[in-house]
Amino acid sequence: MTGAPSLVVEDCGRVINPGVVDGQIRGGVAMGISGMLLEQIVYDGDGQCVTSTFMDYLLPTAADIPEIEIEHVEHEPHETLRSFGVGEGGTITAQAALTNALDDAILAAGGRRPARTPFTPAAVLEALGAIAPEDSS
Repeated sequence: MTGAPSLVVEDCGRVINPGVVDGQIRGGVAMGISGMLLEQIVYDGDGQCVTSTFMDYLLPTAADIPEIEIEHVEHEPHETLRSFGVGEGGTITAQAALTNALDDAILAAGGRRPARTPFTPAAVLEALGAIAPEDSS
């Protein structure tokens, strides 16, 4: 992807191994992006899964994930467990950011809010009125 890097700020407590922490954060963001734009399990009318290969179930490549700039905020934990997680935030916040951005862009183009996720190319084209909706039964 091109353009400005995406900024991620995460507090995982004291960063002991920056390479591992940054990898967890980048992986979480990639997982969130993939879940919103690519990954979809499809079933036929009899309830049989027809998403059986990686040709059907899309996964992101390095070209699909933006450059990610990471800033660390370090706070000491105050709870009994005395630990923080790392990386989970990207799976949630990337999805919210993508939903808002796509919703704004589609509505600005005269389309309607997408009816489902993931926002596959077909779902975006449906929302823009460029193709007929797929039968979701």
